[in-house]
This record gives sequence, C-alpha cells and structure tokens, in this order.
Amino acid sequence: MMTGILSCETDIATVNKLTGQYEASSETGKDIEVIYSNQGIVKAKLTAPVMLRYRTKEPYTELPDGLKILFYDVQGQVESQLTAGYGVSYEKSDEMMVKNNVEAISVKGDKLNTEELTWNQKTQKISSDKFVKITTRDEIIFGDGFESNQDLTNYKIKKIRGTIRLKEPVLTP
Repeated sequence: MMTGILSCETDIATVNKLTGQYEASSETGKDIEVIYSNQGIVKAKLTAPVMLRYRTKEPYTELPDGLKILFYDVQGQVESQLTAGYGVSYEKSDEMMVKNNVEAISVKGDKLNTEELTWNQKTQKISSDKFVKITTRDEIIFGDGFESNQDLTNYKIKKIRGTIRLKEPVLTP
C-alpha cells in the first residue's frame, strides 16, 4: 500500500519540465489598438488585427497578421505612418522589429520601402540593415541600411546603390 501512495506523488520539477516545453500566450487580442504616450502626450497609435502577448523570461508581443503605426507630433497631428505584414515588440528593450512589405510614409509624402525595420520607442528612431528604397517628390534612392527619426524628416542611407532623378514630380498621397 505504501508503495502505491509514494508512486502517485508528483515531482514539481518534472511537471515544470514537461509544461515548460511549450510557450503559450498569456494574452490574445483581435482588432487591437495600443496608444503609446509620454507624460500624457500621445506619441504613437498601433492597430493590428491580431496580437499575441507572451509572458516569458523575456516578454514580447507578436503581431502575426500585420500592423499599422501612426506617429504623432507634440500638437497631436500625424507626422508619419508605418505599415508591415508582421511585427514583434520586445518589452525590456522597447524595440519593435517589423518585416514583410514594410512601408513608412512621412507627412510630406516621402516613402520608405524595405523588408525589415526596427523601431526604438525610447529614442524614437527607425533603422534597417536591409535593402531600402526612398521615394521623394523628385527622386528615388536605393541603398543598403537606413537610419532616421520616426517622422522621416532626417534620414541617412548607409550604402547608397543609386539615385534616379525624376523629370516629373511624383504625386504624393
């Protein structure tokens, strides 16, 4: 009888080992909207069809079905927007990595296209080490690597591959 009782005890380390193999989201949301603010001033608004938040040792949020971020100036006016097919945000570093058809558009209509981009929420900077294409009113610039403030008014292309000057200005949206 004593052997039967002892064999039914559960070793907590074994349970943790078995259940720890699978990472489950602790929060799931559909059609979400997240407001980023600093001292009551809205800095950005993120919308996405699906959000999965994981509470692990390194917490992160995944946006597997795409996202759109609107960036605001101090007067509350939209100064730029960013869209992508996928995103993941890391809480500890305050960085978001987006990829798949990434497009950022400034209020002036300048457009950045790339396949991967990082947004640092603390510094309010965006950057990429991938191929980028910048379309302005009168030129298209191609390069590898990019750094900018989030409103795209002060950007730097690391390795310019080429520039096309346009005879007719591009109509901006």
